[in-house]
Amino acid sequence: MKGKVVIVGAGPGDPELITVKGLKALRSADVVVYDRLAPRGLIAEVKEGCELIYAGKEPGRAELSQDEINRILAAKALEGKLVVRLKGGDPYVFGRGEEECEYVMSAGVPCEVVPGIPSFIGASAYAGIPLAGRGFSSAFSVVTGQVADRSMQEAHLDRIERLAAASDMLVILMGVRELSRILRSVARVKEPKEPAAAVMWATTPQQRVVAGALEDLIAQVEAGNIQNPAVIYVGRGVTWRGRLWRADAL
Repeated sequence: MKGKVVIVGAGPGDPELITVKGLKALRSADVVVYDRLAPRGLIAEVKEGCELIYAGKEPGRAELSQDEINRILAAKALEGKLVVRLKGGDPYVFGRGEEECEYVMSAGVPCEVVPGIPSFIGASAYAGIPLAGRGFSSAFSVVTGQVADRSMQEAHLDRIERLAAASDMLVILMGVRELSRILRSVARVKEPKEPAAAVMWATTPQQRVVAGALEDLIAQVEAGNIQNPAVIYVGRGVTWRGRLWRADAL
C-alpha cells in the first residue's frame, strides 16, 4: 500500500502560526522529516510512535543532503506511511518544496503541499514593519541574497540593485553571508539615509531587530552584529516600527 507525502509550511518560527490544516497533518503523521528552522514546539504535537528525522539544513551545512531527503520521503511513503515534511516558512518560497514534491511524485507517491506563513511576512508583522501601504509603499520585492550557482553571484547583485531601484521596499532573505556587498549595491540606488532593518529569529522569543538608516545597517553588518536567520528590509515601511511595535508583542 502506498502512503503519502505532505509538505507542510510550519511558518516563520512561532509554533502557533502553523495553519490548522498543517497541524492536522502533523498530528496524523507516521514519519516527520523536519528542518532546523521548523519550530521545535511543533515536534511535541506528533503522535506516539511517530518517527522523527532531522534534516538540519543550516547555511552551508546539512545533516542530510537534498538527494537523501528526497529518497527518504519517497521510501517511507512507499512503505505505506503518511510522511510529513515540516519546513520553516512556506515550502514554495525558497524552500525547495517544489523539488521534493516533484521527486516523490516521479516515484509514484501522492504529494500534497500545505502553505505556511513566509518568514518575511511573519517578521514584518512581529517587528512592526509593514511591507506596503497607502502613501509609503505601492510595490515591494523579495529576493534571495545568494544563488546556487556561485559563478552567477555578481550578476545576481546587479539584479538586486535593479530591484531596489524599482521597489519602494526591498526584502532580502538568506543574505547574511553576502549582506555587506548586497547593501552596498543597494546603496548605489537608494539614499544612505533610507530606512533599513534586520529582523533576526523572527516571531520567536529570541527575536532581535537592528533598525536605522541603510548606512547604519551596513556598519552593523560589517561589525558582525547581524546573524542568521535574518530578514532584511530596506524602505520607508521601516519607519512605522516606532508606532507599531510593542515590547510585549511576542
